Amino acid sequence: MRRRAVFLDRDGTIIVDKNYLSRPEDVELVPNAGQALRRLQDAGYVLIIVSNQSGVGRGYFTMEDVERVNQRLLEELKKFGVKISKIYVAPEAPDQPSRGRKPSPAFLFDAADEFGVDLQASYVIGDKLSDLECGWNAGVRAAILVRTGYGQQTQERHPEILKRAIIVDDLAAAADWIISQSFD
Repeated sequence: MRRRAVFLDRDGTIIVDKNYLSRPEDVELVPNAGQALRRLQDAGYVLIIVSNQSGVGRGYFTMEDVERVNQRLLEELKKFGVKISKIYVAPEAPDQPSRGRKPSPAFLFDAADEFGVDLQASYVIGDKLSDLECGWNAGVRAAILVRTGYGQQTQERHPEILKRAIIVDDLAAAADWIISQSFD
């Protein structure tokens, strides 16, 4: 039996986008994010984060900084009983070669193998077009744009492309939508 997953962008989706976040003390969950992830987890979804962290490739901060921020995020989510199965990070800048940098679906394929995930029964949630394209490139059931982070700007800039997407206000609304689809 293959498992269902929700693949999540980090900055602007789960946590408030702080523009090249590198300090753990600056981690701030988007309102209701912990509760939303808990509902998805309780509904049987494996939770996996896929994050482009070009600040490393640009020399703004180190991979160790990313790991400290991610550890703080995991600690914050643990308060809600949420377990993230894995965090995949692409540290390259946009102009650098990268196997996993979104919109590449490589990390979703890796997770499918590592966790036994059925991508066609899984979802991607993010605030940028590259997040959604990553999901579409992997063949997920649906890609969901949240209007937090850069989501509102993404919606305004790409109305034609986003006809393929589900668009919701935030992670809580995305969780509600996904859970409602589970009963189809």
